[in-house]
Amino acid sequence: MILADKIIENRKRNGWSQEELADKLGVSRQSVSKWEGAQAIPDMKKLLQMADLFGVTTDYLLRDDIDSNGEKDLVSIDGGYDEELRGVSLEEANGFLDYNRYSASMISTGVMLCILSPVLMILLGGLAETGDIHMNTEIAGGIGLVILLIMVAVAVAMFLIAGLKGKPYEYLENENIDTEYGVEGYVRELKTRYADTHSRLLVVGIMLCVVSAIPLIMTQVIHYTNNSDAIVVIGICTLLALCGVGVKMIVLTCIRQSGYDKLLEEGDYSRLDKRTVRYDGIYWAVITAVYLGWSFINMRWDITWIIWPIAGVAFAAFHEIVKSFIKGR
Repeated sequence: MILADKIIENRKRNGWSQEELADKLGVSRQSVSKWEGAQAIPDMKKLLQMADLFGVTTDYLLRDDIDSNGEKDLVSIDGGYDEELRGVSLEEANGFLDYNRYSASMISTGVMLCILSPVLMILLGGLAETGDIHMNTEIAGGIGLVILLIMVAVAVAMFLIAGLKGKPYEYLENENIDTEYGVEGYVRELKTRYADTHSRLLVVGIMLCVVSAIPLIMTQVIHYTNNSDAIVVIGICTLLALCGVGVKMIVLTCIRQSGYDKLLEEGDYSRLDKRTVRYDGIYWAVITAVYLGWSFINMRWDITWIIWPIAGVAFAAFHEIVKSFIKGR
């Protein structure tokens, strides 16, 4: 095993990202990346520092014919886990990334369908009630309800299909991994390329969720001026449409980003944090159920949409609470 592989193996064994190891050694992340990509070799001072950090000998680091340290065991540090690692080949990594792109599209579209599902029911029911369309109110509401249920059913099917297709890759969330030589550099390059797109989608998605209330506010003003109920109905539908598109962008890019983090064992998928991720799906499933249940009970879809931005803000707190609880155990 060459030096580059040993640095990767010991860094991951201790649950550190490249940035964290760089901070401990007093170098840049780019330096660590070059060492792990066998593009450069650390000087002796840094090798001695690494030996102390990893709890190994310099002989172990420098000699390719030594695959394990004979003097010291590789112990867990900062809560890391000394256990057998699951290998991930370049082929497996590419297969997962292909699935992750597919999953991001399916899940984000499903979430958007859940948000948009009441739009036609509100539009038809509202316009029928105001007399702007010649249709019985009960019939209009019934047609809208049927379409709502169909859209929710399609969304649930999309969630289930994405989950079933992802079964072969569940180990990335549940087990500590050891990527083969060259995989980490390849994935990191893809993540770097995607960084601008991720930021752009995240910012636009958040902005759409924030400004989605503007059409409703404007239509309320017009309603008080012209006493037109139909314009309020259109405002509610526009609000849901903007919120749906915004949430889709946020969910899509967060799933795409998490795919890179899973393979690099960074962010929420570091060895210290990945045990909390399994609870994230439960959180969003509960939020979706609360949104639909609350909306059906009071039929105030113009108000219940607010659960999505609130859930997004509360998610960070939820994740930290779960992480603290697991570490406490």
